[in-house]
Amino acid sequence: MKKMLFMLVALMMSAATITVQAQTTRETIKERKALAKASKSELNEKASKAARKEAKKLKKEGWQTAPGALPLEKQLDKSYMMQYEFDEDMFPKYLMGEAMSIGTNYDAAKMQALELAKQNLAGQIQTEVTALIENTVANEQMEAEEAASITRSAMAAKNLISQSIGRTITVMEVYRTLKNKNKEVLVRIAYNSEMAKAAAKKAIREDLEKKGDELHEKLDELLGW
Repeated sequence: MKKMLFMLVALMMSAATITVQAQTTRETIKERKALAKASKSELNEKASKAARKEAKKLKKEGWQTAPGALPLEKQLDKSYMMQYEFDEDMFPKYLMGEAMSIGTNYDAAKMQALELAKQNLAGQIQTEVTALIENTVANEQMEAEEAASITRSAMAAKNLISQSIGRTITVMEVYRTLKNKNKEVLVRIAYNSEMAKAAAKKAIREDLEKKGDELHEKLDELLGW
């Protein structure tokens, strides 16, 4: 009897958590829709102003672009504009990852920074896809235990997502020379949302299949994957 009561309480708590998360997701979508209504010229103006401000700050800190690269303001401008783009589901068209690393030479520091940025990107993909799944699951009124299982798999998929990420777009790359002559490199990368969803789908499917769980088929049906 006690065991059944405990399971009932756990399921009720899980359902309540999913309801709160779904509400948060709906609010996020609402905010993104409002942002998407802004005109392209307004977005350009805002991005340029923000880009100039951040570029000035970074230059004061000693950051500079590599020879032949776009000016820092242009790199930042491109980064901001990509962050303003959303698809019809209000899912970002591009997800961003950022990281910095120090090495004895530029190439070594850059490679390490890119790898760290990729891990950061995997975390962004995990967060966005988990929110998408939670919202869909809540709208479809899936059983609490099934919903919780799918959500746990999504939240545990970061490492698998990182391994599934394909080619990324480097939207910003700057460096500075430290007092000990080592190079510190800062990179910001972007990843197409459709490819991100595919990477997340693969990771979550593998996790569910590993558990012998057939919920991946129901998830595929709900999300249209």
